[in-house]
Amino acid sequence: MRHFLDLANWSPDELMGLLKRAVDLKTSHAQAGGNEPLLAGKTLGMIFQKPSLRTRVSFDVAMAHLGGHSVMIAPQEVQLGERESIPDVARVMSGYVECIMARVFEHRHITEMAKYASVPVINGLSDDHHPCQALADMLTIYETFDRIEGLRIAYVGDGNNVAASLMTAATKLGAHFSIATPSGLELSQQVWEKAISQASDYTVDMKGYDDPVQAVQDAHVIYTDTWVSMGQEAERDQKIQRFDGFQVNDRLVEKARDDVIVMHCLPAHRGEEITDAVMDGEHSAVFQQAHNRLHAQKALLVELMG
Repeated sequence: MRHFLDLANWSPDELMGLLKRAVDLKTSHAQAGGNEPLLAGKTLGMIFQKPSLRTRVSFDVAMAHLGGHSVMIAPQEVQLGERESIPDVARVMSGYVECIMARVFEHRHITEMAKYASVPVINGLSDDHHPCQALADMLTIYETFDRIEGLRIAYVGDGNNVAASLMTAATKLGAHFSIATPSGLELSQQVWEKAISQASDYTVDMKGYDDPVQAVQDAHVIYTDTWVSMGQEAERDQKIQRFDGFQVNDRLVEKARDDVIVMHCLPAHRGEEITDAVMDGEHSAVFQQAHNRLHAQKALLVELMG
């Protein structure tokens, strides 16, 4: 039994295997009008502490495409860790479903779920990691450039869970990674050390900057995310002031390669971290990236439940 909590316990070969399976599932669905019912008779239980569009719909549709079905538990229904303890929820759900996907605040909640569950557990998002997003991101990059190894991926914005998973996925698969964050909002030293230890080899270049222009030089990919994550709304005004000069706009995109793609995990605050012109422009891969959540997660579900 495997869990998908972060990317630490998945090798580069295993991750590439998931990406190639995702391409096959995406292609077969488009060409044949559907996938084989690889998960017929199986159920995914989805537990949410946070609201969701892409995570909920992509997992729900993924199970339908594969012949299974899903059950959603909304935040108010279980009040994970409050109305019922996480160990009790994990044990109960394990008797009903073949896999659990949970979208939580504290990362310890997802690790505790996995500890007590007797079925695979998927991290649909935690405050520390967003591995499902990173998997879809790598699929989008792989589709666009037909490789990941040797590319340069530049992240501009907050050193958050998305940035942490993106850096780990990119460097595991042999891409160079640069990140520009305002002072005080960098990725933690622990995240850096973990990514360095898991990079595919010592030729992978990993650099941090406080200047977005430096970060995007020669970049194949420019990636950004909202400056104010869920749960940080009280800090909104203060945080936005710190991101002055970090917007992904036409001027910044011009500093990268001519064939650069721009990515955003969504939801986007247009006019803040990214402009309409970039998000809807010729370099944008934002909606391809969003759609790839479906296909990447189909591959993951087949791996864990098939």
